[in-house]
Amino acid sequence: MSLRSAFPVSMIALVLATGCAMSPTPAFYTLSAVQHIEQPPGASPIAIAIDLVTVPELVDRSQIVTRLDANRVRIDEFARWADPLKSQIPRVLAADLAEIIPGAIVSTVPQRANDIAYRITVDVQNFDSLADGTVTLVVIWSVRPPNGGKQIAGRSVVRQSAVGSGYDGLVKAHSRALLSVAKDIAAATQSASRL
Repeated sequence: MSLRSAFPVSMIALVLATGCAMSPTPAFYTLSAVQHIEQPPGASPIAIAIDLVTVPELVDRSQIVTRLDANRVRIDEFARWADPLKSQIPRVLAADLAEIIPGAIVSTVPQRANDIAYRITVDVQNFDSLADGTVTLVVIWSVRPPNGGKQIAGRSVVRQSAVGSGYDGLVKAHSRALLSVAKDIAAATQSASRL
């Protein structure tokens, strides 16, 4: 190989190595339960199973999607969910319900539930992160009491403003919005338990 042909090859390798070294590192985010309530001692156990959670296809991806306006979104390759929203949302709702309902034992594996469990379905219709730092969550949910009790259905529409900037603030706002949904589901579950 001549010196003349070796020079361009080494320059290309240097440019590629520099480009790879300068690529941004992805950040990974998770939703979380946001409150801790002291449970009264001696609460009777109540079994709850989260059966099904659906999520809009637009946000059912690893990248975080930000809505720019009514017709445009941004899909950020470097801001990602650590695990799918279809698994994060039931996990967070389960943790929130376990905090809100005294004695609640909440499973996100419906096959483990027995005939005495309250069954919850969750249809997330909107899971929007807006460019202005606001999140909107629209959820249709239902609670089916054990042993053929009457099903209670509801719809929760929650808007939260991010506290802080960037994706950290948006993710925390989504976690607070899920807490509001969990409170609605908990109220329906407790109402059904009194029927």
